[in-house]
Amino acid sequence: MTKLEEKPVEALSTDEAQLELEQLAQVLADANRAYHTDDSPDLSDADYDRLKRRNLAIEERFPELKLDNSVSEQVGGPLAEGFSKITHAQRMLSLGNAFSDEDVSDFDARIRKYLGLDDTAALSFTAEPKIDGLSLSLRYEIGQLIYAATRGDGEVGENVTANARMIASIPQHLSGAPEILEVRGEVYMSHADFEALNKAQAKSGQKTFANPRNAAAGSLRQLDSEITRSRPLKFFAYAWGVTSAPLAETQFDAIARLKVLGFETNDLTKRCNGPTELVAHYTEIAERRAALGYDIDGVVYKVDDLALQARLGFRSTTPRWAIAHKFPAELAWTRLEAIEIQVGRTGALSPVARLQPVTVGGVVVSNATLHNEDYIAGRDAKGNPIRDGKDIRAGDMVQIYRAGDVIPKVADVDLSKRPEGAEPFLFPKVCPECGSEAVREEGDAVRRCTGGLICPAQAVEKLKHFVSRAAFDIEGLGAKQVEAFYKDEQLPIKEPSDIFTLQTRDAEQLAKLKNRDGWGEKSVTNLFAAIDEKRSISLNRVIFALGLRHVGESAANLLANHYLGWAQFEAAMVEAADENSPAWEELIGIDGVGAVMARSLTSSFAQDQERAAIDRLIAQLNVKDMPKRDMSGSPVAGKTLVFTGTLEKMTRAEAKARAEALGAKVSGSVSAKTDLLIAGPGAGSKAKKAADLGVDTIDEDAWIELIEGA
Repeated sequence: MTKLEEKPVEALSTDEAQLELEQLAQVLADANRAYHTDDSPDLSDADYDRLKRRNLAIEERFPELKLDNSVSEQVGGPLAEGFSKITHAQRMLSLGNAFSDEDVSDFDARIRKYLGLDDTAALSFTAEPKIDGLSLSLRYEIGQLIYAATRGDGEVGENVTANARMIASIPQHLSGAPEILEVRGEVYMSHADFEALNKAQAKSGQKTFANPRNAAAGSLRQLDSEITRSRPLKFFAYAWGVTSAPLAETQFDAIARLKVLGFETNDLTKRCNGPTELVAHYTEIAERRAALGYDIDGVVYKVDDLALQARLGFRSTTPRWAIAHKFPAELAWTRLEAIEIQVGRTGALSPVARLQPVTVGGVVVSNATLHNEDYIAGRDAKGNPIRDGKDIRAGDMVQIYRAGDVIPKVADVDLSKRPEGAEPFLFPKVCPECGSEAVREEGDAVRRCTGGLICPAQAVEKLKHFVSRAAFDIEGLGAKQVEAFYKDEQLPIKEPSDIFTLQTRDAEQLAKLKNRDGWGEKSVTNLFAAIDEKRSISLNRVIFALGLRHVGESAANLLANHYLGWAQFEAAMVEAADENSPAWEELIGIDGVGAVMARSLTSSFAQDQERAAIDRLIAQLNVKDMPKRDMSGSPVAGKTLVFTGTLEKMTRAEAKARAEALGAKVSGSVSAKTDLLIAGPGAGSKAKKAADLGVDTIDEDAWIELIEGA
């Protein structure tokens, strides 16, 4: 991810932790959207799990830095467009993960500790395959299927009732069921059906699918239910939501009851006594995995006794009584044909392995990430050997590691099969796109092009970011259109300001645009209207759209809400280039902005080329100020507050949000400008510094009393 991720959490400074939490929030939010909403994952399951665990570890070490939109508080992803919404009567949660036998023993120990059971007390679980499909909730009333909804974000799902009725293994009517019954399970596609579907799609010239999970999710989310009818979807039932009467007294018997009611359930579900039996069944399922005929990515363990499940309850996003024991990544060997370098929006030179196509876990893989030059050379960022120090060369026989859906990695190299004359890969020190010097800053794992906007690869990626959903989001002007306009010699878009001058270009060329493939008079008219609509746009979207390094969506919101207007923001960034200035102190004093992000901001405004491009853009826009709140009667309006220590009656995020809602500025560090320090138990250096500076300090109770009624 970044050089920060290579540091142990214990070694992170506050600034580094803040920056990494923000980066993690962006990466994991994008991954959630790609997986749950777009059915097109761009991060492997193992990488997602690893980043989510690191996010949690940083939050536990730096609780005061936890973001309001922390991924640890989220389930699923945004809803897809085109479907009405259904609010789940009972939330559809995700599961915690286990990755080792030790994790399974820890799970059992946590359950016993919570319930007050010693090691000798009987405690049984169920173990069942974790189907890799799309979660679905079915509501039946008086035996009739009323609606079907996807998981969505856990609270609200997409209404796919018409499509669910097209799946043969979903009963339309139940006999002998409770009056109200929500059945939950997984929509999936078998390997054989997936292969047949892809052959049919290819024969008819239509898009093929990457894997059975994508095919199942895409088929269930069709706006035309007749398309869903034509797709070979199946449904496994494994749980329930709201029910007017209990199905049984145990998980195992309740699943058996669902089978009696007419649902397909997994015949590998087994009742187990303790961790040893759970791991044994996990091993058995893993050995049978390749012959199952459908994709699974682990085994789910649940406390069997439903009364104990009720006692154990839920955390914010996961049940305490269940966990998913994930399988390790899937592996395959193939020939590495070439190493290519791609240049990203921030100038990062990213090496990509071009592979002789190989099937890994049901997916044909022809590309893999190689991370950076250290990874290729067989060392980590600190110079320590990885893969026993074996480097990676074109022509090598390499082991491909695939932990989920996409972004495979090269895990190992078979030196015995290295071709004679294979040369070590020389990582370029100039950009392959523009020829500018590519530099690697001290401590950074990535080499970056210094060309900025003169680099076509960076320019295109910046433009794609500029028109993305959280930025300008111009209807009719997406990533593909931007790339086409960038290459267009008659109507080029080389930088963001060019978008807003497009309709003032050569009239003859504009007329020709209406006759090009994919364009017509109406679509061009609509495009110009959409561009004009976005000439007036809020400050936070503009800051995010600039695509400045280290400045994600949440950071853009922080900056916008602090400076309120473009003129104030721009002036502050220029003045803050002097790190001895009050403007610099104010910038790094914003809670959530550290020195790394601050230097990225100020350097962007200090570079003549980039600054000129920003000025040309702003000249085309009406940048709307952030709304000011009426703070009359607020005891902290206009004051700078700092929270430290552990708050016991509200979370740090709640305290920060409450303070900002009352017009206060929340800083992450104590300075002479601090008006008030709110200190909970465990307050350390910040409390001492506040005392040295004579800053007023109160505890959490006094804070709550201060804002009560405001």
